[in-house]
Amino acid sequence: MKRRTLSLICLLALAAPAQGLKLIVWDRELQTKLGYGESSGSKFSVQTVPNYSGPVVVLFSQTDEEKARNAFPGLQSRYDGTLKAGQLTLQAPEQRLSAQSLNAAAPNTTLTLARFLSAFKLSVSGQPSGQTLSLPGLKAAGTDTK
Repeated sequence: MKRRTLSLICLLALAAPAQGLKLIVWDRELQTKLGYGESSGSKFSVQTVPNYSGPVVVLFSQTDEEKARNAFPGLQSRYDGTLKAGQLTLQAPEQRLSAQSLNAAAPNTTLTLARFLSAFKLSVSGQPSGQTLSLPGLKAAGTDTK
C-alpha cells in the first residue's frame, strides 16, 4: 500500500504544471498591459501587442522555488525598455547582468529580450506580431469600459 501511494504521489508531482519565470510588459504609466511571457524549461514564450511603439516597463516575477535556488542570479524585478512593432528591448545595467555571458556589456546597454534572457540560459520564442493575440487582462481595441 505504501508503495502504491508513493508511486501515485510521484506521478501527481510530475503531472503538475511547471510554473516558471514570468514577464509582463506595461506602458510607462502602468495602465495598459502590452505583453506577457512565461518560461517552461529552457524556453521562454512571449506575446506582445503588434501596434505599439514607445517606452515600456518590463516586470519579471520568479516563483519562490526559483528564488530559493537562485535560478536567475542578478535578475531585477523591473526594467525599462522599448516596444516597437512587437520587438522588445530592455535597458539593462551592467552590474545586474553576468558580464561574461553578455560580453562585458556597457552600463545601461540596450538588449533585445532574446539576448537578455540568453544570459539566464533561456531561449525566446515569440508570436509573430501580425497575429491576433489574447493577453490576460488586456482589453480588446474598441471595447467600451463604461
